[in-house]
Amino acid sequence: MSEGNTVNPPKWLMIVAGLALIWNLLGVMAFAMQAMMTPEEIAQLSQAEQDMHTATPLWVLIAFGSGVFGGTFGSIGLLMRKACAMPLFVISLIGVLVQMYHSFFIIKSYEVYGPGSTVMPIMVILIAFALVWLSNKAKKSGWIS
Repeated sequence: MSEGNTVNPPKWLMIVAGLALIWNLLGVMAFAMQAMMTPEEIAQLSQAEQDMHTATPLWVLIAFGSGVFGGTFGSIGLLMRKACAMPLFVISLIGVLVQMYHSFFIIKSYEVYGPGSTVMPIMVILIAFALVWLSNKAKKSGWIS
């Protein structure tokens, strides 16, 4: 659809997009904190956490970055009512799934942090799926172009 043919979106869409932006900016902060950990900060972790940090390859950090930056830019796109939000949210979802695969199945982070540590990653996965679904619905409904 061209920009002139978009339908006014429901008010809740902009509220959800704003909340998604805040959520993803929190993810960007977590990414920056992890990516910029100093050797002194790493040394303060438990030995198991240090081992996990050391065992995390660059591709996982790239997946993490793709997840949070894709989600952030997707949220901005949704706020601007741009259809580019959907592929950005798809990139985010792929990044999240790759990162969580590594966390759950390769380094088994739940063995270090306990079963309660699975709640936040599951929430992240569900929200990433929901944002892909929402942006697809917004595009099909003509709310974004």
